[in-house]
Formats: sequence, C-alpha cells, structure tokens
Amino acid sequence: MDAITNHMPTAELQALDAAHHMHPFTAQKDLAEKGARIITRANGVWLTDSEGNEMLDGMAGLWCVNIGYGRSELADAAARQMRELPYYNTFFQTSHVPAIALSAKLAELAPGDLNHVFFAGSGSEANDTNIRMVRHYWAMKGKPEKSIIISRKNAYHGSTMGAASLGGMVPMHEQGGLPIPDIHHIPQPNWWAEGGDISPEDFGFARAKELEKAIHELGEERVAAFIAEPVQGAGGVIVPPETYWPEIQRICDQYSILLIADEVICGFGRTGNWFGSQTMNIRPHIMTIAKGLSSGYAPIGGSIVCDEVANVIGQGEFNHGYTYSGHPVAASVALENLRILEEENVIGHVRDVAGPHLKEKWEALADHPLVGEAKICGMMASIALTPDKATRAAFAADAGTVGFICRERCFANNVVMRHVGDRMIISPPLVISTDEIDQLVERARRSLDECLEEVTQKGLLKSA
Repeated sequence: MDAITNHMPTAELQALDAAHHMHPFTAQKDLAEKGARIITRANGVWLTDSEGNEMLDGMAGLWCVNIGYGRSELADAAARQMRELPYYNTFFQTSHVPAIALSAKLAELAPGDLNHVFFAGSGSEANDTNIRMVRHYWAMKGKPEKSIIISRKNAYHGSTMGAASLGGMVPMHEQGGLPIPDIHHIPQPNWWAEGGDISPEDFGFARAKELEKAIHELGEERVAAFIAEPVQGAGGVIVPPETYWPEIQRICDQYSILLIADEVICGFGRTGNWFGSQTMNIRPHIMTIAKGLSSGYAPIGGSIVCDEVANVIGQGEFNHGYTYSGHPVAASVALENLRILEEENVIGHVRDVAGPHLKEKWEALADHPLVGEAKICGMMASIALTPDKATRAAFAADAGTVGFICRERCFANNVVMRHVGDRMIISPPLVISTDEIDQLVERARRSLDECLEEVTQKGLLKSA
C-alpha cells in the first residue's frame, strides 16, 4: 500500500470536525466526545483511515460505490468535462451533450417504455420531483383530486421534506412537521418481525392486499400512486416474500394507480439485474435513480419516466427543476460509470459469481446462535439478531441496543457493516471478489461471536 497522503494528526482532524462539521443522522455531542473516524483514501473495496487501518467496506459507501473505489477513468471523465463545459443549466430551452447522452443511455437500459429522464442532484430530490410529477399528471388528466401517494412503514425514500414524508420512518417524522399532507403509509412486508404464525407466502400476499384495502378506504378517485423499493434497503434489507410483488402489480393495474419503484439502492446491478424492478418482475411508471448511477463519484439522481406520464406532463410547462439538473460533470461521470458496468460485465459478475458465492456464505451465518434469519438479494443482505430463534423473539433491551454492539465489533474487526435496529446489513461494492467475500463473512462471524459474548456478559440475551 502506498504511503497515506500527508494530513494533520487524527486528534486535530477530529477536533476540527467536531467544531465545524454537522453530520447527517448523528447526535453531534456524542460524536464530538467519541471522535469521528477519518477516512483518507480508498481502493477497490478497501478503505484506509487516518491511523492507517484498512477496512473492508461492506456498505459500498452509502449503498453506492458499485464499481469500487479508485477508478481513475471517472476522474478523467470529470476533468475532461470540467475543461470543456464545467457547468450549464438545462432551463430556458437549452441542453448540453452529457445530459443528452445520459438520458439516451438510461432510456436504452431501463425496461419497458421508461424512455424519459428528469434529472436531480440526489435520490431525495428525485422523489420530491415524483410527488410533483404524479400530482401534476393527474391534474393534467382532469383529476386533481387524485393526490394521495401510498408508501410503506419503515420505507426510506430520502430526507427532504417530501422524500422523508414518503418514507415511513417514525424518528424522521417526529422532527420538522412530517409527513406533508396526502401521504399514506401501509405496513411493510417484513415477515421475520411481523409475520406471526402464518407462512411467508401467506404473509406476503396479505401485506400486498393492504394496498387494496387502503385504496378502498381512501377512495380510488383520490389515490394517485404507490411508491416502494423493490427491496427495502435502509429499512433493514427487507426482501419481500415471493407472493408480494405480483399482487402489488395486480392492484396497481386494476385501480390505475401509478407505480413508482424507488431504485436508488436496487438500481444499476445490485440485485443481479440492471434494476430491481426486473428482478422482482414489476412494471413501474416511474423509477427513482441515484447512488449507483455514478457509483457515488459525483452527486446525481433522477426519475426515469414512462411514455404515458412524460407525454401528458409535456403538454404544458412543468414548473419544476433544479440548478444542477443534469449537471454536465456529474452526467459525464455517470456515463463513464455505466460504460464500466456494461463493458466489464459487472452485473454478470454479480449474477453469476459474486452473488451466488455471497449467498452461500451469508446464509450459512444462520447457524450462529445469535442469528435468526439471513436474507439476501444479489449484493444486499441482512441478518436478524435474536435471543430466541424458535420464536423469532425481539430482545428485551431497547431496539438497536444489541445491533449497535454488533456494529461496534464489526468496526473493531475492520469490516464496515451497518445496523438497523437489531438487523445487521451489508451492501458491498459489486466488484468484490470471492476471496474478499470470504474475508467479509469471516469478519462478520468473528464480530457476531464477540457480540454474543458481550451481550451475554451484560445480561442482554433476554426475549422481550
């Protein structure tokens, strides 16, 4: 490994960070006392911190570094574009080559008649766009009363006012006056935590029927759309039972409800296809994209829109947009990222090599005394921690207490895993090798062993 780039001592960096940098989803006071981990460089699936520790990044940054770190081709694409046209907007009847080329490429890759792209700077912005677009679509169709968007509890769709309202996370709704009006949430398809005594198949069907029930209660004439992630990501990598999505698709078709697939995490290869919608065999009218679109190398997001919705919206002026919609540098980086995904057959690697290998190794973790289930879809996976496998019991301690202990053990073992409550989740770069998968799972198992020892010592191995 090359020498680490020269920088201030870690303690000084941590002090400056605590003094001036407000972190997302963080209790600033607690972090200031502990000190942030300072990441200084990365290559492939590996991170290096300011102390020289090398960590296997089991989260691909924030679900996004699909092609891995250190690809100089993306830096070169950004530099070329900055020299040629560093910025121009797409307002006022203008366009530029990167936005045009990226729109055409996304239309080629997206399934069905998803042939139009409205660009944003992030997935959150794109989901805000979707609220505006869906409601304007129905107004243009002479049905302005169709304004309710149905989502799911424990879903994550971003953290702007609109996107956080679409999401179903209670801690977010408790801050800032959320959700905004005309957003309705139905239960999630999480069989492990909520399935009771019924089979996963019956549970998946029943949870899908909650959408139909909500449509009847709210009024079909009032419901505009249903939004969901093909696989819930930040909610804990909740892979729905196989009966779930076919029934959701039937309901959307029967009641003429627009289906929005939030592909911010699932898109660009993570589930073993270009999009999670293809893996789940659903036909969305709109797909939200971001993250893997540029592998996180530049901030960019968007909505891929079907012919029908785009044509109706296009009949008049859509009074919506962002300064950085289709930013030329971000678009150029995204194009280069898509080229690498395609030409290096990264999605084939996920489908045929890395995905099956990770599935075999990951599901074997279910034999650990602390693990109740191990779920996986492509290159996103989770394990449910439990004090009692037989009853799928939750811990008596506050939710997340054991998960946090496990996460800390993961960091101590130089593997980045995340906890959502008492579920541990991973989403590694798609280019991870089988040897690196073996290292990831070995470190995960060691962390589970250490977690079990600690929770046993602390008397936390008790059912609620």
